[in-house]
Amino acid sequence: MTGYGIVLRQGSRLTAIDHGCIQTLPDRELPVRLLFIHQALTELIEEHHPDAVGVERLFFNKNVQSAFAVGQARGVVLLTAAQHGLPVYEYGPHEVKIAVTGYGRAPKEQVQRMVQAILGLTELPKPDDAADALAVAVCLAHGYRPAA
Repeated sequence: MTGYGIVLRQGSRLTAIDHGCIQTLPDRELPVRLLFIHQALTELIEEHHPDAVGVERLFFNKNVQSAFAVGQARGVVLLTAAQHGLPVYEYGPHEVKIAVTGYGRAPKEQVQRMVQAILGLTELPKPDDAADALAVAVCLAHGYRPAA
């Protein structure tokens, strides 16, 4: 599952435009799954016309298979952004947590609640991958300033 989150910054105010997950079918071969992610991201970019793309930097965990899968999906995100001429900004989990909560070791639930508050959402963003993507989008919106 690949989460995405799109926010609009107007001055200091942030608004959630769209969020969710791109879910591929596990019984499909990897190239088909990656193509599906690419096509879905292309549709999102063409629909929303973002100024930039934020992605979370990879961190390595004990599950090597999972790390490879995340890396491959992340590569598709980078490729799709480059095909559309969008700058990509990468953030580590610590940076995202600081941008959203002010504390780099904040638990996931605190990050979700702050994303909800910052974006004025009526409910906690779900699923977790979409909430994480919105947190990255908030981090990007706080740090990214387009050239005038």
